[in-house]
Amino acid sequence: MRTTILTILALAVVAAGIYFWSSKSSGPAAGSTIVKEVSYGPFSIFVNATGELQAKRSTKIRGPQTMRSVGIYQTTISELIPEGTIVSKGDFIASLDKTELATKMQEVQTEIEKIQTQLEQTKIDTAIEMKEIRDEIANLQFSMEEERLEIEKNRYEPEMIIEQSKLKLEKSERDYGQLLDKLKLKQIQSEAKVGEIDANLRQQNNKLGQLSGVANQFTVFAPEDGMLIYESNWNGKKTTGSQVSAWDPVVAELPDLSDMISKIFVNEVDISKVKKGQEVSVKIDAFPDQMFPGTVNKVANIGQQLRNQDAKVFEVLVQLHEIDSLLRPAMTTSNEILVYSYEEVVSVPIEAFKKDTLAYVVRKEDGDYFRQEVVVGEANSDEIVVVAGLERGDIVCLTFPDNLPELELKYLTEEERRAAKEGLSAAAKTRAKYERENAARVNEEIASKNEGGGSRVIIF
Repeated sequence: MRTTILTILALAVVAAGIYFWSSKSSGPAAGSTIVKEVSYGPFSIFVNATGELQAKRSTKIRGPQTMRSVGIYQTTISELIPEGTIVSKGDFIASLDKTELATKMQEVQTEIEKIQTQLEQTKIDTAIEMKEIRDEIANLQFSMEEERLEIEKNRYEPEMIIEQSKLKLEKSERDYGQLLDKLKLKQIQSEAKVGEIDANLRQQNNKLGQLSGVANQFTVFAPEDGMLIYESNWNGKKTTGSQVSAWDPVVAELPDLSDMISKIFVNEVDISKVKKGQEVSVKIDAFPDQMFPGTVNKVANIGQQLRNQDAKVFEVLVQLHEIDSLLRPAMTTSNEILVYSYEEVVSVPIEAFKKDTLAYVVRKEDGDYFRQEVVVGEANSDEIVVVAGLERGDIVCLTFPDNLPELELKYLTEEERRAAKEGLSAAAKTRAKYERENAARVNEEIASKNEGGGSRVIIF
């Protein structure tokens, strides 16, 4: 019995030793490490960004542009046809709230009636006053005739009586002259007062005419044929109930769907890679199976902070070269900007690359695993270029063994490092030359466009 127990213990020890040494010599357990052959071929660097479609040109549909002249600085959209409606020139688009305008028109109308009453009263008062003066003149003329007769009658009377009659006539003649002057001045004064009231009346009538003209513009019609798109601002789209400012009375717009752009925002980390003239692949989220080629048309020089975002972004406009009837403004886009493309390089997935004190990957060769020092170049969102340390056909690990620090580390030779450095320098020069040529081509296209008088032809 004792011999049997000892035999079993001996077998267990031997089995444990065999398992320990076999696992140590073979590296990680089978199935615990994912491997992949390195890639060899073209390698492209992209900048990805989301955005939305916009028409490059559009016709603004504006409300009254003279609201400020009549003291109205803001109004409300009371009715607006649905977005996406196909309209013809002259079709109804929107109506604006006329409450404030109607109040002002009523105030002006009341003022006009008040002035008209004042004018009539002034004319009546003037007529009465002038009639009184004319009556005084007529009475004085009658008195003067009597006084002349009195003088004629008293010519044989004593000199004193004759002189008294003459003085009385002279006084009447003087009063007569004064009354004539008073009548003339009263007439001038009346004309001036009536003229002032007439001027005020004309001013109010002109104001009423302006208000009536503006009132006609509170009903908005389509200036041309097209598809209606709501106007967007920082507060969202302008719809029924939205405010229309006198400084920006745009109600909606009619985009030119034959010329579309994708407006995107690139993170400040990647904006240095984006240049005018770069090729872009634009996908519409609503139609993920279709791809539209484009070109970077404009890159903003100043960043901005979008709402609910911490990082600064830069606005980039992408010109689409192909148009589909399904494309509509405000559709969400996914944009892949081609920054640069290498022809034939070795690359590995980002997951295979590791950097501690030096850069390395984990290679698998003949069933063994070891760490291989590498020199890397540029990377995209998925892979990174390996300049030295790997060759076509090598196998690398995407997940690392548990005993990673214990794996052998194979270093590059000084000659390999020097060759890698020279290769990186040559690649940088080639890329700089490509970017210079691209910039020159873009400038030439701009000059050609300007000489052509703003032609819409896009030169590639």
